[in-house]
Amino acid sequence: MVDLRRLRVLRALAEHGTVTETAAALHLTPSAVSQQLRQLARELGVELLRPEGRGVRLTPAARILLRHAETLHTQWEAARAELAAEGREITGTLRLCGVSSAVAALAAPAVTALRAAHPGLTAQVREEESGDCFRLLLAGETDLALVLPGPGVPPVPDPRFEQFPLLDDRQDLLVPEGHRLARPGGVTLAEAAAEPWIVKRRDNDTFGLLAAACAAAGFTPRVAHEAKEWFAVSALVAEGLGVCLLPRLVPLPSPHAVVRVPLTGEPVP
Repeated sequence: MVDLRRLRVLRALAEHGTVTETAAALHLTPSAVSQQLRQLARELGVELLRPEGRGVRLTPAARILLRHAETLHTQWEAARAELAAEGREITGTLRLCGVSSAVAALAAPAVTALRAAHPGLTAQVREEESGDCFRLLLAGETDLALVLPGPGVPPVPDPRFEQFPLLDDRQDLLVPEGHRLARPGGVTLAEAAAEPWIVKRRDNDTFGLLAAACAAAGFTPRVAHEAKEWFAVSALVAEGLGVCLLPRLVPLPSPHAVVRVPLTGEPVP
């Protein structure tokens, strides 16, 4: 069987032209290069080099071998890469939970990418509020959580968890089309103080963010309606029954006639 390392020496000789330069390129001695090439010729039973002046030249047999050597080298590297990937194959189950906006915008596409990259990996996604996500982590019932900061959740330095900021999911004001606050340049939160508010349940993470931001802006939101899903919240806003804050990770629900208005100034939840 031919040693592929000797083919590498022959390829290097074809590239560099002399035994001395080949030896330097491969960090070998000239005698080691010559020995490798003689052994390769014996293994194949053909003449690979002929003396020419003070150097050598490749024989026709050597040039035929070089053409195949390129293919062999490519196939060998592909085989090594495939074997290395096999050794790194990730298997098992990844349990992931998160708030609804993060599940839809981040977890769903991430799981799709993971399945494509690691077919042996199973992912389980669970939608929960932030506080419940931390309880699941402590109970060992989930591995990773996508949560919102706010009241009722552990602070970032909590030693029980490894927490990493992922992104700043800003909130926009959602108003009906034609509303006085439907201004493309944006509005301050205080300008909406007199409006009736529509919220995603008072036990939802977003309500805690709304309440804290409104308190910082100097008012308490007058909650007129509550809903479980953003689609229902949007429908209520479209009918002129109130306004709400909508995270930017949440796509603008359609076909409701609503406008997403950026918040300016401070505080901006």
